[in-house]
Parts: sequence; structure tokens; C-alpha cells
Amino acid sequence: MLVPVQLFKILSDETRLSIIMLLREAGELCVCDICAATSESQPKISRHMAILREAGLVIDRREGKWIHYRLSPHMPAWAAETITTSWQCLREDVREWLQKSACTSC
Repeated sequence: MLVPVQLFKILSDETRLSIIMLLREAGELCVCDICAATSESQPKISRHMAILREAGLVIDRREGKWIHYRLSPHMPAWAAETITTSWQCLREDVREWLQKSACTSC
């Protein structure tokens, strides 16, 4: 079960925080969209996604050769509230990241 210290350790990484904020804003994103928005490589994003999946923060689904991610509806309410509060502080930046990085490969 996710505990606060674990959540804060996970979100202390800038890439993972960015991923969570992007998913909070967009609802669901393809891995290629996450790579474009964070300017990170697919292998690096995949490593971070594994950490987020293991913690129960995200879930995924496969569509063809692409994997789509979204925040898990099963995460504890306190974790979802923490994510929402953080997103409220960063939402304008997150929206800019999404606008500048529209991916056309998937």
C-alpha cells in the first residue's frame, strides 16, 4: 500500500512529477506524447513509468504498438488530492508542455 513517504519520494523526481502532472491534465497519454512533452527518451520514460505502475499511481493499456497511460482510479484518496493540489499550482505550465509537444507518431 502506498504511504506518504513513498509518494513524496516518487514525486521528488522532476520527470516523474512531470508525467503525473501531464496525466492529471490530459487524462490519458500515449508514451510518445509523454516523451515529447518531457523531452526525454522512450527508454527513460519507460523506466519512470515502471516505478509509477509499481506504486499504483498509473495504469496502462496497449493499443497496437503503443502504450497509453492514465492515473489509476485505485490510488488512495489522499494521494489523488496531493496530485490535484500540485497540478493546480502547475497547470498553466503543464498545458504549455502539452501544446508545444503534440505528437503525430501514434
